[in-house]
Parts: sequence; structure tokens; C-alpha cells
Amino acid sequence: MDDIYSGLDESYPVQGRLLAFDFGLRYLGIAVGQSITCTATPLTILQAREGEPDWPEISALIEQWHPAALVVGLPIDMRDQTTEITLEARRFAIALKQRFHLPVFGVDERLTSDAAKERLKDAGVYKKNPRQRLDAVSAQIILESWLNQYCRS
Repeated sequence: MDDIYSGLDESYPVQGRLLAFDFGLRYLGIAVGQSITCTATPLTILQAREGEPDWPEISALIEQWHPAALVVGLPIDMRDQTTEITLEARRFAIALKQRFHLPVFGVDERLTSDAAKERLKDAGVYKKNPRQRLDAVSAQIILESWLNQYCRS
């Protein structure tokens, strides 16, 4: 399992804004967060084209938000095994690092979709366009996980 993090930065405390990605072959959920306040907010969802991320849209978000680092969820299964989507998410994370020359941290994201569904249900908005929110809330949870571990270190 450790080798899925190879090529990515080892996590360390970062000052400033961060963008987080919930990678999927059809949609990318994106959240923005701040290490000073240790908070994260769902930002948007981008549609992938034939499994390929919308790089111009990602570039526009990076130009708009000027993050100090990026966080990508790596979906590891409940048996601590990597799957094809784990490897795709890792490839995406490495591509982010190469394209934007920013630190990119990987985070174990198992069960974030379930947690995101629960948050949306608790807020009473899950039945109203869940796809429009689910991946961005998953990205928020991924970023909160990273922030909880590293922002106050």
C-alpha cells in the first residue's frame, strides 16, 4: 500500500489555501480549505471527458485560488488493497504535481462517499441533485482529513 504514495509529497504542515480533489472517471469533486482556520468547503464538480480530467478548468481553479498545495484522495479498499481507481487517482495526483509544480499530498479516502451522503442527508439536500454536491462534499471530507492531521502540527 505504501507505494501508492510514491511520486507524491510526504505530508507536512502548509500555510495558506489548499485545493482537494475527489478523483473519479466521470466527475472530479473539488474543495477549498485554509490551513490557518483548519476548515474546508465544497467548491465545485468538474466533469471528466472519457476518463480524462478537464485540465483547462483545473488550471483556471488553480489560477483563481492560488493554493499552496493540493490534496488528492486515494481510494484504498477496506482490505487495504489498491484497485484500478486507486492507480488512476495516483496518476491524476502525479499529473497535478507535474503540471502545476505544487506540493501534492495523497490521503486515504475510504468511506468518504458514505460520509458525504450522510452529511447531505443530514442537511436535507441529498435528494435534490445529489450528484451536484456529493463529489464536492467528498473532496471537503478528504481535505478535512488532511487538515485535521497536519494543519496544527
